[in-house]
Amino acid sequence: MRRKSHRLYPATLNLADFHLFFKYDKIESVNFKKILGQFNIIGQCRRYGLSIWQCPQFLFLIMGAIIIGAALITYGIGTRYIEDPFLISLIIILLTTILFIISFIITQGFERLAEANRMKSEFISLASHQLRAPLSNLKWAVEFLMSGRLGKIEREQTEYFKILKENSGRMTELISDLLTVSRIEQRSLSFKKQEFSLEDLIKDLILEFKPFIQSSNIELEFKTEKNLPKVFADPSQIRLAVENLLDNASRYIKDKGKVEVKIAKKRGNLYFEVRDSGIGIPNEDKKYIFQKFFRSGNVSKHQTQGSGLGLYISKAIIEKSGGKIGFSSQEGVGSTFWFTLPFK
Repeated sequence: MRRKSHRLYPATLNLADFHLFFKYDKIESVNFKKILGQFNIIGQCRRYGLSIWQCPQFLFLIMGAIIIGAALITYGIGTRYIEDPFLISLIIILLTTILFIISFIITQGFERLAEANRMKSEFISLASHQLRAPLSNLKWAVEFLMSGRLGKIEREQTEYFKILKENSGRMTELISDLLTVSRIEQRSLSFKKQEFSLEDLIKDLILEFKPFIQSSNIELEFKTEKNLPKVFADPSQIRLAVENLLDNASRYIKDKGKVEVKIAKKRGNLYFEVRDSGIGIPNEDKKYIFQKFFRSGNVSKHQTQGSGLGLYISKAIIEKSGGKIGFSSQEGVGSTFWFTLPFK
């Protein structure tokens, strides 16, 4: 009798068979890496740009510990009041299953939100980068046309060019703010800390704001203590935070008003304060004031330009620098924004 062959593979394999074999092997390897990646909690938190306490995978572990604790408590109570061990086991299994399903649904919801937020941040970053180059070209073209190198420019044409230049500058500022927000959310905003004088930085900013302040009939007062220590932070980022606060203080004042800027030493920190006699913030809007894209309800009545990103950026910068930020405000009277920074 002829012996039956027990080989699992044919004697000869063609190129297509090898390709199919390696294709399935590659798919299994990718899936295995994906499964292992889910257990890398720190890596997943970095991917979503979240702290570990906000990370869906870490929350799932916490819920798992709660489920185990609930099962042990149920077992302890059950053995005291129920004699049938089968019934106790059934109750524990049922309770554990229900809690596991609930925790899985909640965690999946958090993970979808985190993924959507990550994709949104990446889209904003990509779109802002792509828009920056065309706007820079537009700004250069407008400035070149306004220079008169291509011929004489009439007064009416100059007015239109000024409108173009102003709006392109506004769009550039908005894109710059969006990029900063994207870096904050992705935790990639760089900080090069060094010692510098906050007083000198604010004096320079006040000189820059002076033409706008004078044209708006705003009185500016700057108060500072003598022999103030230097702060240890990133001067460019702190400059951006102070600039946003000064811009808000001077932007929301109508007719004649006053802006007071103050620096002092307070409880082991350097204290900065800017107070204005502007429109103030309604009580119902105060809890949202540091949120992205938020603009108070009374701002729209005054037709004041703004993106609602300045205070969010300032808060993130100050807190990243080891300081604190806050405000007090009364509608129709004015607002006071302050922050503290540590010094060596």
